[in-house]
Amino acid sequence: MAAPSATPKTARRETPPSMVERMTLILDAFPGRTSTLSLEDVARRTRLPRSTAHRILDQLVRARWLEHTEFGYRLGPRALGLGGQDAGCTEIREVAAPLLHEIHLGTGMTAHLAVLDDAEVYYLDKIGGRSAVGVPSRVGGRAPAHGTALGKAMLAWLPPEQVDRRLGPVVPRLTNRTIGDLATFHQELNRIRQRHGLAFERGECFPEIACVAAAIRGPEGPVAGISLVGDLRTPLERAAPLVVDAARQASMALFRKQEAAARRRTVPDGAWSPETMSRLLATGSNGDWL
Repeated sequence: MAAPSATPKTARRETPPSMVERMTLILDAFPGRTSTLSLEDVARRTRLPRSTAHRILDQLVRARWLEHTEFGYRLGPRALGLGGQDAGCTEIREVAAPLLHEIHLGTGMTAHLAVLDDAEVYYLDKIGGRSAVGVPSRVGGRAPAHGTALGKAMLAWLPPEQVDRRLGPVVPRLTNRTIGDLATFHQELNRIRQRHGLAFERGECFPEIACVAAAIRGPEGPVAGISLVGDLRTPLERAAPLVVDAARQASMALFRKQEAAARRRTVPDGAWSPETMSRLLATGSNGDWL
């Protein structure tokens, strides 16, 4: 009998990659934490069919490997949690390091750099010399976002439904000053936005610690936060302009291509007059952080 003829090369098809391989292709398409890609960007970089890329992106969003914002897709808390905290954070640290040193030297207070990881802040840097010894934080450590000025500064620029999803229905009290009600917490986030992004906390995470923070923001939202920390007697309002300016400079350095958009979304350049500071530091009716 004649041997069966070989299958023509034109009829052969490559075995499609497995789901794991496709997911890996998509996650590898993101060069860093600050990167946002559209569906078309992902399809082009991975060479996957657009429909396939869209289906897998939806699955990765549901599993929290990615986040979907109005500007596109970016790495989510799960991707950044498995040894992935450094994904894109090296650039953030390099940009923020001289700014942290500057505000520390200008105030003598401990300076922090952190990113938001689900319902926690993850500390990337801490500068403070002797003053840092009494501050219960460490590089690589975490703290509940809702109880820290850093966390509140970043959460304030997320959609309310995303804040609810991250925090859940129950907001635990860390001290007797922690906001333990979700509705009240949203009111606090609104006050932060009215203060152009300035967040304060006094004794909400640790009883003897006070903090002022502002978010480093890009066109797609917050990517990190900068803070100064002192004790409860520290006049945080004096340090507030330095924190806002450091966050603004970091934002500009990270997102030069979107400079015009970043300027519209951050505090304007220029000196901080006493009148401006008075309006900026208005606390509303309760004033409990002063």
